[in-house]
Amino acid sequence: MSAAAAEAAPVSASKPRRKLSKKLLMILAIVGVLLAGGAAATVFVLKKKAALAAALAGEDDALPADEALALQDQGRRDPSKPPTFLPLDPFVVNLADREQERYAQIGITLQIDNAAVAEQLKAYMPAIRNGVLMILAHKSSAELLERAGKEQLAAEIMRESVRPLGIEVAPAAPVAGRPRVPAVHNPVEKVHFSSFIIQ
Repeated sequence: MSAAAAEAAPVSASKPRRKLSKKLLMILAIVGVLLAGGAAATVFVLKKKAALAAALAGEDDALPADEALALQDQGRRDPSKPPTFLPLDPFVVNLADREQERYAQIGITLQIDNAAVAEQLKAYMPAIRNGVLMILAHKSSAELLERAGKEQLAAEIMRESVRPLGIEVAPAAPVAGRPRVPAVHNPVEKVHFSSFIIQ
């Protein structure tokens, strides 16, 4: 029996080693998966940062300028401070419809990233209103009735409202025949329509 006990002892000693090695392999596999996920996330973040830098540098293969600026502006707004709003007097303008006389009455409020820029914009209000009126006068009622047309109008107003300050914002899509404008920060964050009537 002592020989049987001697044989049983090594067998029972090897079983805990197998259980230990299975547990160790499982832990190593989990750590490996976590490390691979961390590496993939790091590569993703670095690629986004590289695309942002390339877009801001004006390279052709980069993100569009509006996406690059949106990435750059993420986290900039302090939620404890409300944004600065600059309401403009309502615009009444004849539209560019050829088949019949149509006009639009549009109320616009600009959302500015800081109060100092809002005060600067007030000083240039006649030039800003002129630019917005020129944009509106070239729009047709069909363009402005669609959501995409309103969004396009808001983007054009964002660009035009800072032009008197000497800030040239590139259009969302490159325009053929015009030189590429480098991406710059636009202090006008959004254009809000307070009224939009077309007759």
